[in-house]
Amino acid sequence: MERRFLWALLLTGAVIVLTPRLFPTPPASPSRPAAARDSTLDVAPTGGAAPRVEPARQAASQPATATAVAPSTPLPESASTAALQESIVELTVPEARYHFSGRAPALIEASIERYRSHRKEQGVVRLQDPDGALIEFAVAIGRDTIPLTTGFAAERLFDGLRYRGNVGTGVLELTFRPVPESYLTRVEASLSGPLPGDLLVRLPHGFVSQETDSLDDITSLAYAAKPMRRDAQRVGFGSLDPGEADTINGPIQWAVAKTKYFVVAALVPGDSSAPGVKPFGPLVVTGGTRVSKVATRASAVLAHPLGSTATVFELYTGPQEWQRLHAMGRDFENANPYGGFMQGMVQPFATIVMRVLLWMKDTTKLSYGWVLVIFGVVIRILLWPLNQSAMRTSMKMQRVQPEIQAVQQKYGSDKERLQKELMRVYGEHGMTPLSPLMGCLPMLLPMPILFALFFVFQNTIEFRGVPFLWLPDISLKDPYYIIPIAMGLSMFLLSWIGIRGMPPNPQSKMMAYLLPVMMTVFFINFASGLNLYYTVQNIAALPQQWLIARERGKTAPPKGGGTAGSTAVATTPAPKSPKPRRPG
Repeated sequence: MERRFLWALLLTGAVIVLTPRLFPTPPASPSRPAAARDSTLDVAPTGGAAPRVEPARQAASQPATATAVAPSTPLPESASTAALQESIVELTVPEARYHFSGRAPALIEASIERYRSHRKEQGVVRLQDPDGALIEFAVAIGRDTIPLTTGFAAERLFDGLRYRGNVGTGVLELTFRPVPESYLTRVEASLSGPLPGDLLVRLPHGFVSQETDSLDDITSLAYAAKPMRRDAQRVGFGSLDPGEADTINGPIQWAVAKTKYFVVAALVPGDSSAPGVKPFGPLVVTGGTRVSKVATRASAVLAHPLGSTATVFELYTGPQEWQRLHAMGRDFENANPYGGFMQGMVQPFATIVMRVLLWMKDTTKLSYGWVLVIFGVVIRILLWPLNQSAMRTSMKMQRVQPEIQAVQQKYGSDKERLQKELMRVYGEHGMTPLSPLMGCLPMLLPMPILFALFFVFQNTIEFRGVPFLWLPDISLKDPYYIIPIAMGLSMFLLSWIGIRGMPPNPQSKMMAYLLPVMMTVFFINFASGLNLYYTVQNIAALPQQWLIARERGKTAPPKGGGTAGSTAVATTPAPKSPKPRRPG
């Protein structure tokens, strides 16, 4: 039976590992190449304290002619993308280059100067929507929704770009001012006219992947929003069927569209009391069409109130750098909420782990690979006293187990007496009924940190592209599978030492062989940095496990099952009384 179970487990692991390689998921449809820049444009230099607007061919101002649609209908697809890209205006700050349309208020793409693309063509990271502009706008007035695709004049400013055009019976004005030394763009919007309205901000439908593992990047596609009085909520692209809608109700402080490492967001400014600062309305997310099993498209529309007085909000198009997002406030470091129903526990713990790793990196000036090695050793040293206590409690439980079994056999039918006798046995050995749980502590104590690191490696750009020894990137799986195999072997060695000196137990022996195999199969495609931490932690635990095994061998109970003291009394049968003689 045990052999069949082992074979079943090995075959299951083989299926898990080989299936994605034999039957790969079809790649997403190739992205449409970005339209060529107007030949009259020059590339703006990356220096200077203020953004500089390059010359652009401007379209003549004309009224918006788009057909109005009901507000309950999603914004139409970007059928006018070619028109938007006929003329491009480039705004440049040291951190990024922004390409805006010269015909309508739309952000076509954002180039992140500090980060390199990991695609074949290399170059800097370019945040692009494969189906249109990165961010587009529409205006909702009453029951009408008017997309802003044509009919606007782009006016060059010293520090930004201003659009002005007719919308219905009013005039809409939108001003974009990139903020130096950040990835923020300040947006001012006003609508003069007889009726107030809402500015609808359409976040990207998707992104052109910038990563080596594009499938991993695509599966990370999601929207998220932070309501004013609640925790951030996440809606993954794959969580919605095509056409299915989900709403995160307002008031909303920020909303994002994200890849694994980069974010496009609309935020309420940090100073909520400043003039023109208003929260966003609801975020409506709709599932997009699918060309494969993996969801690559969705849509999200965010509402912002408009009036004759200018309202202000911000756009963020940049990396998920934890320290940068944290410094921005507004809980923006949680732009990637994770943990699901355990978010309230996982997110704070992951934040603590992230803070420690960043501090260690700044203090030691070592690469993140060595930081993870040191972190694994330090965690085991810090847990040494607790592990020592827990392991000794487990040894006590093994010694007292025969006496507990004898009490259970004798008083099994009398629950009240059984409980009283068990409490007596625990008390005689300086233990409590919770002591069995303490014996599981050595395995449970490192788990919260391992779970936190699992989520940290999902979206921490600080680990992106970091090499270590033979590993080209600790955020990706080990291409040679050396680290996960080493993790499994170290786990087996830890288990094998742990069962030395213990009473023969088929279940414990089976788990000592099976659990390392299961964990190796489970971790084999995870980030190599996560496997590195777990391997180091296992190796660092070996000395303590060996010392406890020696101590257990010296205090092992007799093979007969009895123990000293009260155990011997409890397990020794009482002598039979002699039979009475017959009177004679």
